[in-house]
Amino acid sequence: MTQRRLEPRRHTRTLGLAAAMLCTGCEADRTPPPTSSVGGLPVSGSFADARRAGFTNCFNPDATRIRCRRHGVMLAGQGPYEAAVDLLGSGGAGGFDEITLWHDRDPYAVYKIRDALKGKGWRYCFTGSAHMGDQAIYSRPDMPVILSMDLSYWGKRRLRLIPVWKHKEARCTPKYDLT
Repeated sequence: MTQRRLEPRRHTRTLGLAAAMLCTGCEADRTPPPTSSVGGLPVSGSFADARRAGFTNCFNPDATRIRCRRHGVMLAGQGPYEAAVDLLGSGGAGGFDEITLWHDRDPYAVYKIRDALKGKGWRYCFTGSAHMGDQAIYSRPDMPVILSMDLSYWGKRRLRLIPVWKHKEARCTPKYDLT
């Protein structure tokens, strides 16, 4: 009988794949980002910050995140909306770095926030091509956040308030005045 021997390269590849499968969803713990808020809503901070702001309906969507929700949220005099913060790390120890707003029944309801910002110095652009794309990005130079609104979606249209220091998100240079 001929014995088969694993080639060293194939064996290494198999071990690497096994390690990757074990760590699916793993994320290194981090310290919570600095606490910030806009319009009375928390945009970044710790688990304690989220709870103080009324985000107490929490669950674990996976092994490395905790999602905390709050109902009846208002922003720019508009709402009420549903809102959530996603906390990272074991037990939410890594804090959160954005807040998501949406309306359960009306996907166009978040446009009321955009309309409330008109004439107040906000500008916008699109992450896709021309006037089509995945996100409309609203910004104002003196604000600590950008607003990112879904344009193409399969469910509820969301509006995210994202700190300007968070650079993992799609960005574009504002080209149009929100008037």
